[in-house]
Amino acid sequence: MAPRHRVVLVTGPSGAGRSTAINVLEDLGYETIDNLPLSIVPRLLEAGGTRRPLALGVDVRNRDFSIAGMIEVIDGLTGSSTYEVELLYLDASVDALVRRYSETRRRHPLAPAETALVGVGREKDLLLPIRTRADILIDTSELTPHQLRDEVERWFAADDRANMAISVQSFSYKRGMPRGVDMVFDVRFLANPYWEESLRGLNGLDEKVRAYVEADPRYAAFFEKVCDLTELLLPAYEEEGKRHLSIAFGCTGGQHRSVTLAENLSQALAERGSRVSVRHREMERRDLTAPEKETGTLA
Repeated sequence: MAPRHRVVLVTGPSGAGRSTAINVLEDLGYETIDNLPLSIVPRLLEAGGTRRPLALGVDVRNRDFSIAGMIEVIDGLTGSSTYEVELLYLDASVDALVRRYSETRRRHPLAPAETALVGVGREKDLLLPIRTRADILIDTSELTPHQLRDEVERWFAADDRANMAISVQSFSYKRGMPRGVDMVFDVRFLANPYWEESLRGLNGLDEKVRAYVEADPRYAAFFEKVCDLTELLLPAYEEEGKRHLSIAFGCTGGQHRSVTLAENLSQALAERGSRVSVRHREMERRDLTAPEKETGTLA
């Protein structure tokens, strides 16, 4: 008997973290489609194609969204012998959702001409029948996006060793060592772009900064050894049953050298087939990166 195709429906009130969860599932190897009209879901699945697990984001902003339509899709998939369906529901307290809307100054989709509090209340009431059907419910009220990423990975990361999650991050020693890191590399010995006036206001995501760091005579040998060490240790960690490995690079300000190394290593690992995510702690604090923030608003 052929294995069933895994399908995850991701929903919840606006601002609770649905988009963040969708992005995490994509990083985990899922084929993801967000805001897909409910009427198209059956046709999409009937068309077949890839056997990758599928994650579908659904919320009240979907063109033909209705509670009855959503329940019909859930029941149809649940009763099928072809699909293994799970409903992931992201929720948060009213206060948390109102605060997030206040921080982003966005209008609530269910109360465009009223306060966010009114819209949040309407949406939570509307989605209650769906919430009761959730297979996995994550309350994001007190979670940062990074913590939500970890929670989604805990539920959905594959158990096989080839899919061990690797996170690579940059940080500043001035603000202290990051918590829970398995491997730390101090890159303060490399030439510092900060002392170049034209590069001072840039960061390691900029090609000019990366070229400057990579031009240091010590960079190539160091980076090669880091890659070799990581490749050597990964199988050992996997054999121990470790599902997540965290690697960090630190420099003085957490803006130039450490960012460059984190970006380059994550790219090298991804090219070798590893499932890897990257984040930059100090840049996130200054809102200089968009994909994932240590503090901020869940989408």
